[in-house]
Amino acid sequence: MTQDVSLPQVRHQGRVDYEPCFRAMQVFTEQRTADTIDELWIVEHPPVFTLGQAGLPSHLLHASAIPLVQTDRGGQITYHGPGQVVIYMLFDLKRRGMMVKEWVRRIEEAIILTLAEYGLHTERHEGAPGIYISDVAGQQHVGAKIAALGLKVKSGCTYHGLSLNVAMDLQPFLDINPCGYAGLETTDMRSMGVKAGFKDVAERLSQHLITQWQFDLHSPYIGMERLSQHLITQWQATSSNGSPNAPVID
Repeated sequence: MTQDVSLPQVRHQGRVDYEPCFRAMQVFTEQRTADTIDELWIVEHPPVFTLGQAGLPSHLLHASAIPLVQTDRGGQITYHGPGQVVIYMLFDLKRRGMMVKEWVRRIEEAIILTLAEYGLHTERHEGAPGIYISDVAGQQHVGAKIAALGLKVKSGCTYHGLSLNVAMDLQPFLDINPCGYAGLETTDMRSMGVKAGFKDVAERLSQHLITQWQFDLHSPYIGMERLSQHLITQWQATSSNGSPNAPVID
């Protein structure tokens, strides 16, 4: 029997409150069948703190008018707000034959490749899911977190997803220990000198996620794409005008 690797359906939800969106993900996952098409939801939330299933409320350092919502995802506390691209992935890992750890790695890869298109060097930190600013000459906010992720897996299907900070008010992050790490700096693309719109970033990131999802589990092309993107970012780093324009790969 051929694996179902059809394209996920992309839904642009706009700006929506967190809690109804969270409940909708739960309902979708409860009601899906073996034939349900996977979905990718692109959203933006009003200000909200969210706490993971095993999260510690003590990581909220200062109470404010921003609500705190308990969720069933992994991880600790994070902040969502305007100017942040949030993508929820309602995918059937079991049908795809993919392990959770592999999918997390691919999500992180999609974020790294997206940011590389804007000339930003970023990296993973072992044991701390998310994407961080690399220590590369000329980059500020080294070690700061620019993207977070947290998933819930139920009966082999995932929901929740990732958040990428584009151009947002970062002040609320000072009211928490981001992802449970005291003193962790959080940054966004704007603070890194990148002028990019929500729609453009969301489109590029969603396409990278879909590409990562579709790759054959044993395909060497994953490494080839990473190598090509590394070469592109090296080209950009040495560019005299710092242009984010990249060579075309056909």
